Amino acid sequence: MGSKNKLKRFNENDTFKNVLQPSREEVVSGFKHQGKWKEFFGNNNPITLELGCGKGEYAVALARKYPERNFIGIDIKGARFWRGAKTALEEGLDNVAFMRTQIELVDFAFAKAEIQEIWITFPDPQIKYKRTKHRMTNPEFLSKYKHILQPDGVMNLKTDSEFMHGYTLGLLQARGDEILYAHHDVYSNTESPEEVIGTQTFYEKQYLETGKAITYIKFKLK
Repeated sequence: MGSKNKLKRFNENDTFKNVLQPSREEVVSGFKHQGKWKEFFGNNNPITLELGCGKGEYAVALARKYPERNFIGIDIKGARFWRGAKTALEEGLDNVAFMRTQIELVDFAFAKAEIQEIWITFPDPQIKYKRTKHRMTNPEFLSKYKHILQPDGVMNLKTDSEFMHGYTLGLLQARGDEILYAHHDVYSNTESPEEVIGTQTFYEKQYLETGKAITYIKFKLK
């Protein structure tokens, strides 16, 4: 994407009522929506996050399917989720929003037990050992997720990375977390949840065209 096109999308995001683009300082120094997201949406419906949302395909698809729930896509690359935000506005989906910020700030952006469910869709697996701290399912990140999740909250990880799948599964087992469902190739399994196989992201379609298996884990943090 050209720099002019990116700038155009960033500027257009500023005009969208369903997009928030706070500075890092605004988030960490007392974010105005922390603990008040139900006021933002104007209802008491449960909230689901899509972390590293990319173009926002999952957030928008789930918002269409579950009008009685609220959805927030989070990514640092606003030019990407511009597409999801624009689609949501065009379709009149008032139950989905997008926020441009770093994933490591989720415990500043949301209050304790404010979130019902989290989706992590096709994150960078950060395979090198020195990049462990950047893996979105490392212990530090899981601690942040547990803080903002309700006691019965659910996590979902969907990825094309066998490494990420194995790393996360092993970590969850070692920690004693509750694994509700796990499969190394969801499209080969007739029992895969509809939410998993019924929505395909832009990158997922590319992976499937090359014959890559798509993995999935659904779990609860103890």
